[in-house]
Amino acid sequence: MKPHSKESTVTIPLTDLSDYADVVFDVTVPLLAGDRVLINAEIEHAPLARALTEAAYARGAHYVDIWYFDPHAKRSRVQHADIATLGEVPVWLDVRNEELERYSGILVNIRGTGALDVLAGQDPVRAGLDRMPYLISRQRLQLDNLVRWTTIPYATPEWARAVFGEPDQDRLWRHLRRMLRLDEPDPRAAWDQRITELLSRADELTRMRLDAVHLEGPGTDLTIGLLPDAQWTAARLRDVNGRTFQANLPTEEVFTTPDYRRVHGVVRATRPLSLDGSVIRDLEMVLTDGVVTEIRASSGADVVRTHQATDQGAARLGELALVDGSSRVGESGVTYLETLLDENATCHLAWGAGLPPGVPAHLQSPDPAKLDAAGVNTSRVHVDFMVGGPDVTVTGLGPGGRTELLRDDVWQF
Repeated sequence: MKPHSKESTVTIPLTDLSDYADVVFDVTVPLLAGDRVLINAEIEHAPLARALTEAAYARGAHYVDIWYFDPHAKRSRVQHADIATLGEVPVWLDVRNEELERYSGILVNIRGTGALDVLAGQDPVRAGLDRMPYLISRQRLQLDNLVRWTTIPYATPEWARAVFGEPDQDRLWRHLRRMLRLDEPDPRAAWDQRITELLSRADELTRMRLDAVHLEGPGTDLTIGLLPDAQWTAARLRDVNGRTFQANLPTEEVFTTPDYRRVHGVVRATRPLSLDGSVIRDLEMVLTDGVVTEIRASSGADVVRTHQATDQGAARLGELALVDGSSRVGESGVTYLETLLDENATCHLAWGAGLPPGVPAHLQSPDPAKLDAAGVNTSRVHVDFMVGGPDVTVTGLGPGGRTELLRDDVWQF
């Protein structure tokens, strides 16, 4: 990447950022001449946003629109604004997403905070009301695959400080570079191979015709009922126009949409969760007949309660994802305090909306009432939280009885 190189003080090599941008637009969200691109970023992500912009225009993009979010401005809002205004979202932000849908564009979300736990010390109820930079209009684009979209990481000094205790951006980038397969001679071929492996694993799970999955470990004893003819898949998806894209980079999961009505038991998160500027630690939830009835946490419980009060479906499950410990994310043994990475290191669940690719074809419908009647959760939110690890055993319950799926973070089939 030539432009901006003299004025950039980032320690990540510009050639790495250029290679990264190539992978994004050649593999993750393949860009066609004339495409419109929307990039959501924090201010600290500017070097990667610029590299993406350069790569997009070089491929014939019609226009690249970057929205920079500042989490410190959010803290000021949470601290001082009239509480009645904290749930408001400027209409022009939704219009951007609506226009992207109209043009069947590309959405790139950059993750990797420049201010982890920026809302520490703030009133958790007020913090839970301000969802920015989360937007329901963007969530709709992603959940319904209305555009080609992806979420990708960028190493910031403050994120590195949160993970390693020092702002070692280079060290964090070395971790990311391996996870992103930028260390491979041909990253595109490497990702094609990895996605093929994940889809093969998903097909095996689909063929098992499981009725439910049981999670058992310290603080966890949870049974998750599945939909009839449960469909498992990976993160290589198709948008509404049939164009292939990869929803996350990196991705190491296979997932399904459960029957939200048939979930019961207790579950303890195995990693902290960063949610809308707050860090939720030691999260535990009790679910009865598919609904979260108790929430406990050493910090952030009220933020979760406020979030799950968004709508009726926000307190129900919408995703079950399985990940073994041998992934390039999991092998590091590091908790990254970033859901994009932590969810690809271990098994996770999500409260909120079910994922259409994980719903069997005969149950899919544009009518939320029909989805709800079939056991497919509908909601305006979707939040992943990590529940797996070497101490958690995952067992499938099906026609052949009990089948261990994961033990000691290793696939058993």
